[in-house]
Amino acid sequence: QVQLQESGGGSVQAGGSLRLSCSTSGYNYNDYAIGWFRQVAGKEREGVVGISNRDDTTYYADSVKGRFTSSLDKANNTVWLQMTDLKPEDTAMYYCAAAYTGPWGRLTRRQLLGIRDYEYWGQGTQVTVSS
Repeated sequence: QVQLQESGGGSVQAGGSLRLSCSTSGYNYNDYAIGWFRQVAGKEREGVVGISNRDDTTYYADSVKGRFTSSLDKANNTVWLQMTDLKPEDTAMYYCAAAYTGPWGRLTRRQLLGIRDYEYWGQGTQVTVSS
């Protein structure tokens, strides 16, 4: 069974940094794309990072490009999200998610940053950035 668990959230001041982790189990990285998403209460969930399992290409939403970096640690079944220069508008619940694609990694950038293809979700970790 595919399972994901986020951790590392917290409260920081604007300009600060946080590193989130997503511990994964129950699946093969070659068959699943991985994404990071965030959601503010009352708003739609939005894609932040999408990682293609075809070639490990990482795509970032424009709002976080240059500030966030995601990486895969396959040996330890962990996905990292390093967030720097945080802004109050980054405040949200952050989720990692997995989408089954099979070994060919067929998802486009648009799909990797959209929620529709992701079947498995963690419970989320809260990030709060104060001004």
